[in-house]
Amino acid sequence: MKKINSYTIIVCVLLAVVWTSCNKKLEEHPISNLTPGFFTTQQGIQAGLDAAYAGFRTIYGPDTYFEMSVGGTDEFQAGVDGTGSLVRYSSGFNTSDGTVAGIWKNCYTFINTCNGLIDYLPALTGMDAATKAEMTAEAKFLRANYYFILVQNWADVTVNKHFQSAPTLSATRDKLADAYDLIIQDLNDAIAGLPASPQTANVLAGKATKIAAMHVLAKVYLTRGYSSVKQSDDFKNAASTAASVINTVAPANGVKLLQDFGKVYAEGNEANTEVLWTVQHTTSSAYNGSPTQNNSGPDNLYVHLFVPRYEAQPGMQRDIYYGRPYARVMPTRWLTDTAFKDKTNDTRYFKTFQSVWIANNPANLPLDANKQPKFKVGDTAIYMPGIELTAAQIAKYRYQVVPPSKYVNTLYPTMLKYYDDKRTDLNAPSVRPIIIYRLAETYLIAAEALLQDGRPNEAVPFINAIRERAAYPSGNVAAMDITAADVNLDFILDERAREMCGELCRWQDLMRTGTLLARVKKHNTDAGPNIKNFHVLRPIPQTQIDGTITGPKYDNSRYFPNWN
Repeated sequence: MKKINSYTIIVCVLLAVVWTSCNKKLEEHPISNLTPGFFTTQQGIQAGLDAAYAGFRTIYGPDTYFEMSVGGTDEFQAGVDGTGSLVRYSSGFNTSDGTVAGIWKNCYTFINTCNGLIDYLPALTGMDAATKAEMTAEAKFLRANYYFILVQNWADVTVNKHFQSAPTLSATRDKLADAYDLIIQDLNDAIAGLPASPQTANVLAGKATKIAAMHVLAKVYLTRGYSSVKQSDDFKNAASTAASVINTVAPANGVKLLQDFGKVYAEGNEANTEVLWTVQHTTSSAYNGSPTQNNSGPDNLYVHLFVPRYEAQPGMQRDIYYGRPYARVMPTRWLTDTAFKDKTNDTRYFKTFQSVWIANNPANLPLDANKQPKFKVGDTAIYMPGIELTAAQIAKYRYQVVPPSKYVNTLYPTMLKYYDDKRTDLNAPSVRPIIIYRLAETYLIAAEALLQDGRPNEAVPFINAIRERAAYPSGNVAAMDITAADVNLDFILDERAREMCGELCRWQDLMRTGTLLARVKKHNTDAGPNIKNFHVLRPIPQTQIDGTITGPKYDNSRYFPNWN
């Protein structure tokens, strides 16, 4: 049976259980068919909107988009486990890569769900006009985010604006400008129809809001401003939209930076006043997938992915508190040593990375020359000071001291932003919401847009607001301030690394700014020797190429023949 292109299949499991790529199996075992009739009832519409939201759990939570956005950058290189070919840009990363194909497929699956909502909500009977308008605005916000993921990774993509109820064997790769036009229109429509902010009364956690849509719109303008289809006012629009969020919408609606950077990602504090939008996870097995399926189910696995093999060290064993060591990525030396060079005035390093492990294994304690334990359970077992120490300094400690020069792909500082010790067992995924957008990034978007618009002096207050917050409570605030002479693109990218490392946007940041190749070559010793010019875009999945049977051939030659 012929394959069909993945994005036009509309068979999906509601609430984001992803369909398989084999349409024969789908025909034989349909689980939930989205047809025009499905969208004619209030129950069907609500279920469709729930599914459109929950689709983001197939992107934010598994280790798929994580590896496409965190690994293979100047911030993180490959750990000892995981999809090394993707994050190393080695020869095994090609058009058949399942990680890339899965994100492509999931985005188009739930775009089609959003299309169904947008197409059929106006004619729905029995629902008041205000509710229909708000649900339509939510669907447009979600569709814009799915398409934004696609254009950041693949540039020109097929733009489907309407619900498709039947498979097709053809596809047209539309112009990048068309995709941006739809994204921007969707976000403007969403801004007009959504509640103001997450702090607005009766707004459920994870719901789309005006302030989140404005943040994304600013980022879309910023991203398009660097592209081949840029508009002359993109950077100006990005700056003004971000500034409006910061100066007007946020203060009027209870949104503000937290005083303490360390509290932003604190477990249980995901609904804090700095957060603009989150993707929700749940303990219900009906809505989450299984991490045993190539870690591609919609579980939140981030609690595991930054964790090294600490259990192999003296005095240590695996436990819930320190997490299961998936060891997918490790921080680059540039990130730990250079980006975070100031570890005195800037408190973000030690609020971002774990530096101490407490002994938890009485059967594995190291012994001294008299065959007595050097320390006991409950004492420090591993210490990573974040700076270099001499051999004589290290020798003074009873426990293991690991300075940056001793980091290896099995032992390195653990990134703490997704820490979760409330899981039911060591292997369990996290059910913490994942923060996708927060106000600190809005400040950095404003600064970057102002720089690119030729106004670096106006960028300074936005950058200093973030840097001054980073000094709390022990740093010197004045020492954190910069001037216009310091503002350039490299500085802003460095500041994004200090503020937002591991927050699922770094590869896209580097691709947006045209710095991916240079910064990976300079700062990532693992991937730098392998990265090529064609790696600035993701390959069109082979399943998509094979499924485009009629009409224009859907392939990668439009950009880089090497991907074919």
